[in-house]
Amino acid sequence: MYKLEKYKQNLAIQGNKVWSYTTNVATIEGSKLRMILLIDADSLVFASCCRSKKTIDDVPFYTNLEDCIVKFDEQFMGIVNDLQEIYNVEKVITFNGCKGNFRKLLTKNYKANRKKQTLPPLLHQMHQYVKDNYASKFGFGIETDDMVARYWKTLSDQFGRDEVMIVSIDKDYKQFPCLIYNYHHKHKKIIDITPQQALYNFYEQMIVGDTADNVNYFKGKGKVFAKNYFNNCTTKYQYTKKLYELFKKQYKSKAKLKYIQCYNLLKLLTK
Repeated sequence: MYKLEKYKQNLAIQGNKVWSYTTNVATIEGSKLRMILLIDADSLVFASCCRSKKTIDDVPFYTNLEDCIVKFDEQFMGIVNDLQEIYNVEKVITFNGCKGNFRKLLTKNYKANRKKQTLPPLLHQMHQYVKDNYASKFGFGIETDDMVARYWKTLSDQFGRDEVMIVSIDKDYKQFPCLIYNYHHKHKKIIDITPQQALYNFYEQMIVGDTADNVNYFKGKGKVFAKNYFNNCTTKYQYTKKLYELFKKQYKSKAKLKYIQCYNLLKLLTK
């Protein structure tokens, strides 16, 4: 099993190899494929503060920090152990929390729908716990997603995209041709995004928007519309040209401004 002590080690990573799935185990020349895990822990931190069931007082959050810590450790190590059954996990890099957010400077509407959201009272303490005990990466001026995306791009270029996996329930990572492990109990699957799928996913999101972040430039237009609208698109140029036509139809003289704004709100940073 993958223990916390092993997680804290800085293990050497070797080069890219061709791999295949055999009996649910990723193998290479008879042994498990090496894998670097990039864990977006923001959702795990939030979930660790929440009770599975409300108390008799209808309180949805834990009030004892130790309860949060136990829940986070169990969930985190459960995820790593599950993947250790399939891969030779040689390194785990954790990400959580950020200070400042450049996207909020682009428009006051970004995540404005969260202003009235009630946050767990121990959320800040749990973010600090993860930073102190899991050596997690922390973003300044950017979001956790951007930090993960930057590491994914750098490590994928260095070791090959088949030896780096993003661990998250966040759909935004599907804009990259990457491996994603969705650990949610209703899904719990590894997703292999091809370059063509990644290209489509991003441009689809520019039409569909992101309700969680209050980004929606085409109200009433969903996935079915996007699929039909991009029916004959295969290249980035074709997607861009087609989408910009939609922005011009919707926003007239402000099309360029709105297009750039939408792009920057949804595109994760890799540099």
